[in-house]
Amino acid sequence: MGDVRDRIALVVIALLSLAIVLVVAVLLLGHAPGEGGRGDVSALPALNALLNGTSALLLGAGWRLIRQRRIAAHRACMLGAFCVSTLFLISYVTYHALAGSRPFAGQGAIRWIYFPLLISHIVLAAAMVPFVLTTLYRALGGDFARHARIARWTLPVWAYVSVTGVIVYVMLYLLPLGR
Repeated sequence: MGDVRDRIALVVIALLSLAIVLVVAVLLLGHAPGEGGRGDVSALPALNALLNGTSALLLGAGWRLIRQRRIAAHRACMLGAFCVSTLFLISYVTYHALAGSRPFAGQGAIRWIYFPLLISHIVLAAAMVPFVLTTLYRALGGDFARHARIARWTLPVWAYVSVTGVIVYVMLYLLPLGR
């Protein structure tokens, strides 16, 4: 029975992951931003960076707590990181649906730093969706051996995506070279 439940869950995770990645891809690559009647979304990039930074801190705390065998605190941090990342995704989709993307205006050598960072961030963020959902599913289902096996891969990449999200925001919105 557990195998059937796992197969169903993994299909649902795959479909949900695909839907999320496709929505984000359409917004980034083939979408004209919404027109008229919308509220100001200019604060959302800063909120997104704050949510990414919070996720990174929660992931780091969760890792430290599990190393100390503080299971309940680890669970709270990891569920917090998942919730904050979910709020990030909602805010990110809202911003890009209404405002579109902001081009990077930096010139010269900084582009050789920004674009590889951005590309790795985007590719790994898309790839992480099914891994995060599967890791969470296995933990909540009590399958801790399989949870730990996949979490060893999920955690560092999820942390990288969270940290690089903040760096991309800083480069795009705060540094004079990005404007």
